[in-house]
Amino acid sequence: MTRMPAAELDIDAGLVRRLLQDQHPDLAGLPISALAHGWDNELFRLGASLTVRLPRRKSSVQLLLNEQRWLPVFAERATVALPVPVRHGEPCDYFPWPWSISPWLPGRTALASPARDRAVLAPPLARFVADFHRPAPLDAPSNPVRGVPLAGRDAAFRARVPALPHEVRAPALALWQDLLHTPAWAGPAQWLHGDLHPGNLLMDDGGLAGVLDFGDLCAGDPATDLATAWLTFDDAGRQVFRREYSALRAPDEDTWRRARGWALNIAVALLAASDDHPPLHGLGRHALGQVLGVVLPTNRQVAATD
Repeated sequence: MTRMPAAELDIDAGLVRRLLQDQHPDLAGLPISALAHGWDNELFRLGASLTVRLPRRKSSVQLLLNEQRWLPVFAERATVALPVPVRHGEPCDYFPWPWSISPWLPGRTALASPARDRAVLAPPLARFVADFHRPAPLDAPSNPVRGVPLAGRDAAFRARVPALPHEVRAPALALWQDLLHTPAWAGPAQWLHGDLHPGNLLMDDGGLAGVLDFGDLCAGDPATDLATAWLTFDDAGRQVFRREYSALRAPDEDTWRRARGWALNIAVALLAASDDHPPLHGLGRHALGQVLGVVLPTNRQVAATD
């Protein structure tokens, strides 16, 4: 059984209540309920209109600070809702890291819908990503696992290949080796969301309602974000996304090849470390199938490899 990174602190509703009482007492009387936990953060619902986001590992602290610093900047021009922090929490003697209070954004995560139903997101998501992909300033965050050349992920990828179902190990490795030789991004570093998968997209009846979780925000190769073409969509939706984005940004074919490589890399990472998170494990299985053009069995369990 392979698991998500373990939390380094026990975080529950009682802790959130105590933090609010000490730092934001006007909010401390609101109902609190656990909402979600990811690799980096714990998320709680606060009343009807707010959420509380707390790092669950020390290594996640800078990611939260990046959101606090930069999300207000992006919100000024965004065409969809973003979880811009409305209040900041400070480290204290019983919780040593910063934390955030953000608006509750209505909608449902796209990960809860079948890939075929996510095609409605393709045009608005392409527009959001194309607008987001602008040259980043020199003080933009860097990220060692996002926006970098594919070669920088080669060792981690190969270490995870043995965790894949036996029948797809060889084709996955062969495709990776092929895509690895694609010329690297030579343009200016672009702003990247960094983790653009359906679990971080909010849907409503009209399409894309919001984009969540900017913890991996950084600057680099836009192909990292374009991996969402395989992570989020099936073939039909992917064609629409590619057409709409290409009309706005005109990426070359090498960029799409690197994007496919990023999708393969992320899919393998999810399959190698998310057995205890079925939605993310299912996302990894979907993405790997899309990248390789195969249908993977739904009951496959993968072993830990790192």
